[in-house]
Amino acid sequence: MNDATIRIAVLDDYQEAALRCADWSPLEGRAEITVFHDHEADHDALVRRLAPYDVICVMRERTPMTANLIAALPRLRLIASTGRGNASIDEAAAAARGVDVVHTNYSSTPTIEFTWAAILGLARGIADEAASVRAGAWQVGLGVELRGKTLGILGLGRIGSKVARIGQAFGMQVIAWSQNLAEETADALGVRRVTKQELLARSDFLTIHTRLSERTRGIIGADDLATMKPGARLINSSRGPIVDEAALVDALSQGRLAGAALDVFDEEPLPPAHPFRTLPHVLATPHIGYVTEEMYRTFHGDTVRNVLDWLDRHSA
Repeated sequence: MNDATIRIAVLDDYQEAALRCADWSPLEGRAEITVFHDHEADHDALVRRLAPYDVICVMRERTPMTANLIAALPRLRLIASTGRGNASIDEAAAAARGVDVVHTNYSSTPTIEFTWAAILGLARGIADEAASVRAGAWQVGLGVELRGKTLGILGLGRIGSKVARIGQAFGMQVIAWSQNLAEETADALGVRRVTKQELLARSDFLTIHTRLSERTRGIIGADDLATMKPGARLINSSRGPIVDEAALVDALSQGRLAGAALDVFDEEPLPPAHPFRTLPHVLATPHIGYVTEEMYRTFHGDTVRNVLDWLDRHSA
């Protein structure tokens, strides 16, 4: 491999799925591909790892492409990201360095379905009951029914609106709030628009479906968690920092909430000693809301096409 060879790095392929979920053969003879199955968080180590590569393929926000990282990679010419947008890529810094950024298609279906798997798993204590059977024991708790309960949705957009419809099919009362939610939008979905205070005070299940931004970071804090009714359950499959993590740990430790289903965290992968790994009544999953075979076929198939298009443009 000479210095003119185009080198491609595929990052954070935790499940070793990238190469089997798409046909990468059209790149043979045009580029050398290296797949990394682990996650590297240390900046200096990451720079050493990525310095030889012209193209970096990133899976969502697993490895942020910051201005400092982009500046430290002299060969970098293309960032190929999965998803329609990636807030963890500093696109201004990339543009300033002449680095192209491309994205793939995306479907919200996996996250909608996963949200209901999480809600149902939390309501019926599925993880605890399954662990009891594996340990040689039997029933250990009582589940709760969804019919007649109040489902609160923070964010009634593309995902939240479909989560609402499924909640209605279960016979739940559905209420919603977000900073930009219009009453006519809620009315069209048969959802009652409420204040943030009402959302917190009335929800038996509170599920979060809003984007992470400076406005939404920490939008559910200690006072908000204290407002939630005893026995309420929180579900977050959006982004970890939307909820004050320390406040949530405290609320769960003190038993002020009946439980939480969490697929996203402030730091990912979740540190080995994190309380969410051991707290009772916490259903913690490793950010798998979008992780399905179908979605990966879209992500990696589109990534191959994006890289091929880029190569064609730059070899013409």
